Parts: sequence; structure tokens; C-alpha cells
Amino acid sequence: MPPPPPPLPSFSLILLLFLLSSTTISQSQDTDPESDCTDKWIHIRHLPPQFNVDLLKNCSEYPLFDNFCPYLSNHGLGQKTHNSSHSWYRTDPFMLELIFHRRMLEYPCLTSDPNQANAIYLPYYGGIDSLKYLYGPEVNSSILHGLDLYQYLVHQDSPNIWNKNFGHDHFLVMARPAWDLIQPLSADPPIFGTSFLELPEFYNVTVLTFEARAYPWQERAIPYPTSFHPPNLAFFESWVNRLRRTRRPSLMLFAGGGGISANPNVRRSIRLECENSTSMSVNGTRYTKLCDFVDCSNGVCEHDPLRVMKPMLQATFCLQPPGDTPTRRSTFDGILAGCIPVFFEDLSSKKQYQWHLPEEKYEEFSVFIPKEEVVFKGLRVLDVLMSIPRAEVRRMREKVLEMMPRVMYRKHESSLGLRSKKDAFDIAIEGTLQRIKSRLEEIA
Repeated sequence: MPPPPPPLPSFSLILLLFLLSSTTISQSQDTDPESDCTDKWIHIRHLPPQFNVDLLKNCSEYPLFDNFCPYLSNHGLGQKTHNSSHSWYRTDPFMLELIFHRRMLEYPCLTSDPNQANAIYLPYYGGIDSLKYLYGPEVNSSILHGLDLYQYLVHQDSPNIWNKNFGHDHFLVMARPAWDLIQPLSADPPIFGTSFLELPEFYNVTVLTFEARAYPWQERAIPYPTSFHPPNLAFFESWVNRLRRTRRPSLMLFAGGGGISANPNVRRSIRLECENSTSMSVNGTRYTKLCDFVDCSNGVCEHDPLRVMKPMLQATFCLQPPGDTPTRRSTFDGILAGCIPVFFEDLSSKKQYQWHLPEEKYEEFSVFIPKEEVVFKGLRVLDVLMSIPRAEVRRMREKVLEMMPRVMYRKHESSLGLRSKKDAFDIAIEGTLQRIKSRLEEIA
């Protein structure tokens, strides 16, 4: 039996530690003489607590969503999986706003002068704020989501900061798929979701989300947080070396829910294949299982990394079929396990994380099988994967390991050695700065 998790610190203690560290770090990083900050200056716009830390006080008030109080600790990384763990946490991906805010506070090119900044970060916990509209008492007022923030930015707090570029230089993070934020303003009665991304007031703002629409105007997709947040290069390299040594007795793995409906869909086809598969030798490799299945229905895998990481470590390919939305956190869990991803539609992959997983690289580290071929034309996923030569599988896995730093969020205050590897946060900031620069050049 693993040891019990450490006791959860009180909310007041979490809030106090967050505010103290925020003040200290932002002051110490305001001018860093060692950094080349040309075209990289970011100003963190001051927001009252009602737009961020005060929202955490309601962490247990949305039972239809979840009680997210246990996942606030360690600045949104959650509790450690074990007392002795250095890199593994029970991370809830919806805490990305806290994780990102904490990392922003140690960004080396912060400036207190908004006129010097190349971009302006809004530390607004918009995904958490959306809960009162999605699951709480304001469910019938979801077209108002974000309007109080706009009123503050434009009318209460230094309106010249906004009016200088009318929001084109502002960005924020929202830990929801874009689909949860695009309820039409005219919807009557309201449907599930809020209208944040439909508000003309925020059309110019760059919004970083888990999942973007096919043709996004303002949002860009960045990776879901996983449970792996190494604090230094030694722990990261130790994990990579373990992945290289790991024997993988399963050809493919599907970790997820769904697929039990009688209606044709790709998850149902995958489950039927798994149930009917037997062990055999493929390209000279003897597999104990051709297909392994981990049932993650009802969210049982969300905060238990061992439940999914152990089977992912034993699998060569990890299947990533779309579900309620096209993308999955499991994609990034699998990459961090050295498991080659298998995608079934472009909106799950190539059309999403173009900053972190460039479209031209996908064939080097992943497999694509059109879901229509599987569901309606009888193409077997096993047949496709078994036809891939062993040498190609080895090359793809090595490419997965090479891409791994780009999709992980390292721990805040990590060592200098690990900071030399760009992680998901670093790449998101680079992409945002370039996007804002291009926009400002267009409107100039």
C-alpha cells in the first residue's frame, strides 16, 4: 500500500503562500541584467483578487464539476503522489491557470512598465471563474462571463494600457476547451457553456486554451498539464533513461472511457478489437498482449498517475481517439511515458498544438488512422500497427522522447540545467510573443 498523501493545507495558508511568493518573485525578476529581453518583455497587469485568488475560495462549491480544493497545493500542481516523490503530483489539468501564473512570476523578462512591454499578461483564472456559469448559480447568465473583467480593464484601471492597442497586446490562459466558451450570445434558452470567446470585447486578446477550434480567431491550444513536473535535470534525465530501458510487452493501449454504446464510433471499434485480440509475435517481437485496455470511466484515472502510467510504460502505441471533444490529456501522458501516439482525426493533433508539436513533425513521432476507415470500412487498428517495421518503431519512440520536454510543465523554481530545455510554458510564451508581434505589425 502506498503511503497516504500529506494533509491538505488550509485554503488560507495556500493563499498566503501564493501572495507572498508572487510579491517576492515579481520584484526580484523585474530587471534581470543577465537576460536578453529584446522583444520579450512582458508586463503582468494588476488584477484585484476577485479575478484570481478569491475564486479559489469556492473550490468545494461545484459538486457537479468536482471538489478541486485538494489540487490547489504546490501552486496548482496538487499534492505529491507519495511523500518521497520529487517529480510526480496529483495534478488536475483545470489548475493550469495557477500553474501558468506561478511560472509567469519567475519569467526573466518581466517589466513593471506596460509601455516597455511587448505583451501584457492577464492573471485571470477564467476557467475557474466559468464554473459558476457552467455548474453554479449563474448558469442562466453565462453570456456575462468576462464582462466584469472588461469593465475593470477599460474603465477602472489605467484605461490607457488597454486603449494603446485595444487588447491586441494582451493574453491570458483559460483552462477549458474552447468549446466550453463559445455559447452564442443569442442562445435562448442558454446551452452548456459560456460566451467568453464570443464577446466582441475580447476578440483582440490572445487566449491560450486546452483545445482550439479548427479556425480560431483568438485562441491557441497549449498542452494539458500531466502529473510529471521534474524540479531539475537529474530527475528528468533519470526518467528518460528509464523509458529507454523499459520493455514493452503490449503492442497497443487504450486508456479511456466510452465505447459501450451500440452506435458506431471509433471508441467502440477499438474496444471490440481489444476484446478479440490475442498474443502473438509481430515483426519478430513477442507481445504478451496485442491490445491492453484501461477503463478510465467516471474520471477514475484523473488524479492517479500510476493507474495509467504503468500500462503506458508497457505499451508501444497509445491510442488517442476523440471523445466529448477532439483532444485528450492522455495524449501528453502517453508521450511522457514514451508511448507512440495514434491519432484518428486531425483536430486531435495537427490542427491543435502547432507551437509545441509542429504539423510537419507528426509523421516522425505518431501514427494517423482516419476514424472513418476504422468505423465504417472495417480497417483494423492492429493491422496498421503490426505492419510498421521494427526499425521505424524505434525511430518513432526516440522522436517521442525528443519531443517530451516540449509538452511537460516543469516545476516552478526548477534548476538552471532543466531550464535550458524549453518546456510547454516556454514554448507557449514564445508563440504568444510572436503572435502578438505579428498582430501589432498588421494593425500598425
